Parts: sequence; structure tokens; C-alpha cells
Amino acid sequence: MDLMFVLLEEYNNSGDLFILCSDFNIPIFTVVIIHILIKHMKNYYLYFLALILLPLTGKTQVRISKIFTDNMVIQRDVQVPVWGWAEKGERIAVTFNDKTFKATPDKSGKWMIKLPSMSQGGPYSMEIVGKQNSIEIRNIMVGDVWVCSGQSNMEWSVEQSSNAEKEIASASDELIRHFKVPRSHANVPGDELAGGQWQVTGSKTVGAFTAVGYYFARELRKNIDVPVGLLNTSWGGSRVEPWMSAEALGIEDPESVMADLLRKKELESEERLQKLRDQFGEIPETDLGMKGEVPIWADPGLDESKWVKMSLPALWENAGYEGLDGIGWFRKTIDLTEGESNQPVELGLGKIDDSDVVWINGIKVGGMEQKWNVERVYEVDASILKPGKNVIAVRVEDTGGGGGIYGEPELMYLKTGNDTRTLTGDWKFRVGAFMASQSIYHNQIPTLLYNKMIYPVLDFPIKGVIWYQGESNAGNDEDALEYRKLFPAMIKDWRSRWNSGDFPFLFVQLANFLEPDEEPADHSWALLRESQSAALATPNTAQAVIIDIGEADDIHPGNKQDVGQRLSLAARKLAYGEDIVYSGPVYKSHEVKGNKVIISFDQVGSGLSAGSKYGYVRGFAIAGEDGKFVWAQAGIEGDRVVVWNDSIETPTAVRYAWGVNPDDANLYNKEGLPASPFRTDGN
Repeated sequence: MDLMFVLLEEYNNSGDLFILCSDFNIPIFTVVIIHILIKHMKNYYLYFLALILLPLTGKTQVRISKIFTDNMVIQRDVQVPVWGWAEKGERIAVTFNDKTFKATPDKSGKWMIKLPSMSQGGPYSMEIVGKQNSIEIRNIMVGDVWVCSGQSNMEWSVEQSSNAEKEIASASDELIRHFKVPRSHANVPGDELAGGQWQVTGSKTVGAFTAVGYYFARELRKNIDVPVGLLNTSWGGSRVEPWMSAEALGIEDPESVMADLLRKKELESEERLQKLRDQFGEIPETDLGMKGEVPIWADPGLDESKWVKMSLPALWENAGYEGLDGIGWFRKTIDLTEGESNQPVELGLGKIDDSDVVWINGIKVGGMEQKWNVERVYEVDASILKPGKNVIAVRVEDTGGGGGIYGEPELMYLKTGNDTRTLTGDWKFRVGAFMASQSIYHNQIPTLLYNKMIYPVLDFPIKGVIWYQGESNAGNDEDALEYRKLFPAMIKDWRSRWNSGDFPFLFVQLANFLEPDEEPADHSWALLRESQSAALATPNTAQAVIIDIGEADDIHPGNKQDVGQRLSLAARKLAYGEDIVYSGPVYKSHEVKGNKVIISFDQVGSGLSAGSKYGYVRGFAIAGEDGKFVWAQAGIEGDRVVVWNDSIETPTAVRYAWGVNPDDANLYNKEGLPASPFRTDGN
């Protein structure tokens, strides 16, 4: 009783008593009564009365796992567990497709039944009945469920990707369904998801779908007539370790290890905050630029004498504010003639990481949330402008990583009817708030995402996995090489725990990114790609190579259509047994003849091809006895490539597409799939 008393008091004091409705499945009217009693009671007798109501009204409510909702897809051709929670001794009946199955909870309160194996079909309904309540789930399809996991390039939505408006308007395949697991974490494995809802494809829903997953499913549906469910469990910026179980990582005492790691992260956060305090004085945790809903730092008459100068475009980390996650304000004054102020203008502010609100002369003219790679272009009505001085104020909110106004200088401008003037150069800047809580990145800590975003759905049968992750493990050579062990270990562990056999595991190799190397060079991204390719030694895996569709200035390339299409080829081969070419050329062997190196390949398809009208093969580098690499000439001879450089008499090694951005690499097979990067001097 003492424990329940404390619980009720805590809920009431926090103002969150009604959370009891969901936490304990108590009907809302009961919570209202308890709330009133606690609010007015003067002694423990009324507390006791409130406690009596709890077991009589709420404990026998049957619950079902949050993965089971309207519009879901369940896996065909296998037994499908359906599970939830109820009071011990409760009798639960699950009816599906005119068959009823009975279950009783175990000691922990969990119950489970298994639907028999079914072929594709639907729509069906399911009813779960307990003593006190029943649950109905509608519009269920039986088809293939694909897990879509990884970091931001998997999480990246259709509305954030190329041709979004057209793609959203044309989306109409209702047999593609999507479930987004909310970003969530836990120190130990937990049985229940944080939330989520299955959604049917349509112009009102598809914009929020994983773009890679959606285009993958769309391509599959062109060739495989089966409903496709996308179980999207991804988190931007995540390393691979958070997606792995403690056992897979060899952690014997996960609770203790996680507690130590979190304490370490908290200390690092405080150290970063103290460094900012030492440099800039006290850093507030609430935005000084806002007074309630009023943007006081957008006031054109504001005294800027205490503000500092910052040259834009630039991330503020590169301008002396390293470690700042939070809110920064920028201001700039521009002069307009009377003619310029009498007509609308176009305001370009480049890209802003992550969110922004923009005012001119204290009047809001635009803003975006969590669109860190989107160019800001805002139309400004003439009624906002005036002859003479006009003040632009930009509030930037950064939730982690880089922050500020960045991008190409030409993207920062003010376009009037007669002129386009640059907005680059000095702006006034001031920190509005520091977000200490954002400094602990749970998507970087081992096991935390597995515990809450994978473990709760391990009983949900799947067809396979598509995976796009690795950027966060490519920051240095040590991490990139360690990935060679971690990634196959994760694949093996997921397969053993999902109890769906050695399902196809299809992954995306890192795209080209940043500026190309002028001369052959080593890079941790090249090592990470090599580590990804090494995972192909694990049975029933395939890799989609995309070194030809990345963007130098954007870690999130907009072309997700080709990524999904290349993954779908691998699925059609591995999961559905089609006799198709699903991979570009893969290094097989080499031999040295004189001053030339002759490379042989697997996966040549109907032949090798150079993506050049002149037939030149680019992207190769060659080294002599001194081990120094130089760019090489190369040509296709049948199913082999001959590589040489006239200055090297005795070649010792060859590399292809080796670097952070091998943008000129152009070796393909005739099916149009790019060759995977490789080196002959690797371990």
C-alpha cells in the first residue's frame, strides 16, 4: 500500500495523474474520481478508497503490443505470433480470419498466440477479447515485412528527398504500408515499443515514409505482387553499436556498463558547457531572445552593442563556438531605396542547421523545422519593408552536431526587382540558449537503441532487412576498421534473435561525399566502405553501391530512388529467387604483367562498361615499389580491366574508387550497376 500511495502522490504532484490511463490501463472516469479524491482528501482513508478503485476497474484490461495496429502487414508463409499483456489468470480470445485462438498470461502478465502460416491476402480484421475490454484491428494485409534500419539516410523521408512534390502526389499503392518506430532508448531490453502506427501509402502519408524504404518497396511491387510492410526503425546519426545487443558486443553487465557510459557522457556535456562559460560567460538554458512568445531579439531597434561579429556562411563551430548545441541569433541591417522597398523581395539564407525562424523589421517572414540540408528561400511582402534601414533577424536552433547558417555563398542574397545583393560577410551574433540535454547522444551509446527499437519486435516475423548506416562509424580509421567486426556480428545476432532464419540482409555502401581528392589519398570513409564490403562474406547478404549518386556538399544525397531500386534488385535475387543481375562488378583477382596490372571481376553481368562516351575508365590509382599511389590509365579488355601508368615500371598495388569522394569512378557492368571500390594492398 505504501508503494501505491507514493505512486499516486507522485502522479498527482507532477500534474500527470491522467498518465495512469495509459500506464495502468485505467478507464478515464476512474482516474477522474481518484484525482478529485486526492485533491480534496484530508486523511489516509480517502487514499485507501482511491486504492480500492484501482484493482476493480483497471488491472484486467487486456493490452496488445503497439506493433499491432490498423493497416498493418503481417508476414506470409510463417506462423505469426500475436502478443500482449493482461492480468494473471485472464482468458484472452484472439479471432482472425474466422478462427479463434485462446491464451492466458504467464507470471509476468504476457500472453501470446500464434496465427497459422498464411499465403498473401487481405484485408482482414482481428479481435482480441478479454474480461473487461476488447480490441479490434482492421485492414490487415498478409504479405512481406521488411525492416528498414540505420541512421539518417534511412530515416530520411520522401518529403526531404529529390522530386518530393511529384513523388508525393503520385503515391497511391495502398499495398505498401509503413510503421515508424519512434526514436527511443533504454538501458536494458524492454518488451514494448514507445509507440507507432501503421500507415497506408497515399499522398497525405507517404511524405513521412523512409524514402529508401518506400522506393525499395515500390520497385519490389513492380515485380513481386505481394503487399509490402516497411518496419522503419532508424535514428539519424546513430552508430552501429547502439543497434547491437549486449551479448553481441560481449558486455557481461549491461546495466552497470550503460550507467558508467551515461555518467561519462554527462561529464563530457558539463565539460563542454563549462568551456563555453569560460569563453563567453554564463550560457543560459532558456532562450534570452524570446520573452514568452515575443521575439525581443528580432526588434529592429534592439541594442546590438554586446553582440559579436560572425562572417557567414559558416557553421558556428568553425567560428569559435565549438560544442554549442542550442539557439543562436543572427542579425544584419540592409539599406533599401524607396523603389526597392515598394515591391516584394526574395530572401535567400543558404542552408540552416537545424531549424530557423526569420523576421524582417520584427515581422516573421519564414521558418523551417529540422531541415538542416534545405536551402532557405523566403518571399517577403513589400508591406514589411521600408526605405532606408531594414533589419533581418534569424533565430537558429541546433539540436546536435554542426549549427548555424552554411552552404555556398551565392545562396545568401536579397533579390529586389532591379538587383541581387549578397548577404555574405559580417553578421551580428549572440547565443540565446545552450541545450545541455542535447549533449548526451543516446544514439551513440551501445545497446540503447537495440533495447527499445529492436528487441520489442523480435517476435514479429519479417522477410528481411535493408540497412543504411556507417557514416557515424567512419570518423576515423580505428572506427572504420572496427566496423569490419561489428557489422557481421550484428547481422548474425539479429538473425539468431529474430527467429526468421538467415533472412536476406541488404545494405547500402556509403555514398561519395565531400570534395574529391586531387591526388590519391587514404580516408576513413574508404576504409568503412571496405569494411561494409567485407560483410558480403556473411551468407545471404548483398550490397547496393552508390558512389555515383552522392553529393559533395550533402551527407544526405537527395536521390533515394536509385538507392531503393538497387536494393530491390538484391531482394529480387536473394529473397525472391529471380535470375537477375543485382550487383555491379566486384574485385576478384589480379595479376601483374610487365608494367600493367590486369584485374578480374565477379558480377560482370553481360559485360563491363565505362560510363564515358570515349570509353576511358577512370578512378584507378597505381603504386610502384615505393608504395606511393598516382592516378592510372585504365581500359577494358573483355571482362577484365588493364591498369598502368607509364612512370611506374614495376607496379605493386592498385586501388579503385578509393577515397571519400571518388566522383570520377566510372566502371559499371552493362546493366548500369557501379563497380564496388577496392584495393589490392589491403589486409
